[in-house]
Amino acid sequence: MEKLDATDIKILGVLQKDSKLTTKEIAKLVNLSPTPVFERQKRLEREGYIKRYTAELDPEKLGCNLIVFCSIKLKQHTKENGFQFMEAINQIDTITNCYNISGDYDFMLKIYVQDMKHYQDFVLNTLGEIDAIGSLHSTFVIGEVKNTRSIPIY
Repeated sequence: MEKLDATDIKILGVLQKDSKLTTKEIAKLVNLSPTPVFERQKRLEREGYIKRYTAELDPEKLGCNLIVFCSIKLKQHTKENGFQFMEAINQIDTITNCYNISGDYDFMLKIYVQDMKHYQDFVLNTLGEIDAIGSLHSTFVIGEVKNTRSIPIY
């Protein structure tokens, strides 16, 4: 982050809150004219600080009423099992996040499904097809207190 100055950090902060803003609107918020803001934003994209622009969708409006965190233990810690599992997970849209973790489990999945019946079907017919999985533990979200894709910018 040595290449980032205070204005770059402000631009990133503004874009994290609303990436749909125009260059002119961003410029006003960071007290700069539009052309330098445009150039800085393009540089931040080129250098990989900005990975992509996305729309945040409402899961409930799309019928995804249940969020499940699923902890996965592999059968064995082999290179083949790890790669097989990660390759399979990357093909499943129902899984929105997958983390390789330490502790009692090897991976943590965040899964959106319609309801408990759909989750049961998902476990049996989707995760059940991944041979590398030894066991799993499901945690069901009762209520969401905070959900953000924003990361702190120092």
